[in-house]
Amino acid sequence: MKLLIASDIHGSAYFCRKLLEAYEREQAEKLILLGDILYHGPRNDLPKEYAPREVIRMLNERKQEILCVRGNCDTEVDQMVLEFPVLAEYGFLYERGRMIFLTHGHVFHEKNLPMLKKGDILLHGHTHVPVCREHEDYIYMNPGSVSIPKEGSVHSYIVYEDGMFFWKELEGNAYLEYQL
Repeated sequence: MKLLIASDIHGSAYFCRKLLEAYEREQAEKLILLGDILYHGPRNDLPKEYAPREVIRMLNERKQEILCVRGNCDTEVDQMVLEFPVLAEYGFLYERGRMIFLTHGHVFHEKNLPMLKKGDILLHGHTHVPVCREHEDYIYMNPGSVSIPKEGSVHSYIVYEDGMFFWKELEGNAYLEYQL
């Protein structure tokens, strides 16, 4: 199964559109969103083309293809307008004998680990910085941010297919990879 994994759209219609174009180009089967869908949050400037209603429309058109976890900027009122579940604090995928723990990153992160066993993957957004870091007992991955990248990073996402993770710019250029 081919997955496209992204985080931190923050209500940007422009970058949501770019993300969905990447999703089409990649021909992924599922779009995994790691939270912070509609609201930009008090610590961020407004992203380009801040238009949450447009983001709602675009994502609702893909509701059968989206798996989502709740970000720190996502609320119950967001669930009233989004037609796919957005309030789960975390989710799980199992691939090649490993659990991939999906979360936003504001509760569970490298300094507050969830229940992981050796070789599992902690996959979260929140920091807006792409990462792939092997620890002794687990692997930490972050796709970065679709709309508000930080620390000099690019607007990015991850593609997972057949045991390979690829970090890509929104234009589709890969800049980092990891093989399970």
